[in-house]
Amino acid sequence: MAKRKNKQRIQKFFVKNGQLQRGHVLLCVILILGFGIWQTDIHHHKNQPVKEVNTVERTHKAFIKKIAPQAQQLEQEYGILASISIAQAVLESDWGKSELSTQYNNFFGVKAVAGQPSASLATKEYENNQWVTINASFRVYDSWQSSMLDHAQLLVNGTTDNPQRYATVVQATDYKSAANGLVAGGYATDPTYAKKIIQMIETYHLYRYDNK
Repeated sequence: MAKRKNKQRIQKFFVKNGQLQRGHVLLCVILILGFGIWQTDIHHHKNQPVKEVNTVERTHKAFIKKIAPQAQQLEQEYGILASISIAQAVLESDWGKSELSTQYNNFFGVKAVAGQPSASLATKEYENNQWVTINASFRVYDSWQSSMLDHAQLLVNGTTDNPQRYATVVQATDYKSAANGLVAGGYATDPTYAKKIIQMIETYHLYRYDNK
């Protein structure tokens, strides 16, 4: 009985005195279409962040895959853990997207000395317990491979004033000791530099590239 009454109500809504109520029909069509568009929009926005995350992950994996073989080769030749080289390249070049890396093939933020090809760029340094922006001269390389080679040689040979500056990095057999050695040697002014390097290595399992 209830079903019959509901059916009659629906019929009266669309047909009155034998005439089709076009306005009511149009209203229902609009509501149905609007609901469909709303559902599609929700589905699109729900999936969009996932797609963006997947794109970022693919980009990151591609960058690691690109430089990992070179990092492993340099580990064999110079003793620098591949995970350290990769993590530093990621951190210093922002996954190969920074101006210094895209324009000048400098993946490690290596500063230039007199007589070396250089480019002056603004950079942030941590001084007197605060971040400041300064202009500094950075090395210019003809390829990212040259940048990786120079980075390995810098860690092995140290600097003019202190050839043993990064000795602990070279001698390290685990990435945590090497990361702390970078900070002890003054590679970066960021007080959390070692923590960031270690976190990068553990997040992306970069230690699997190490041979030591």
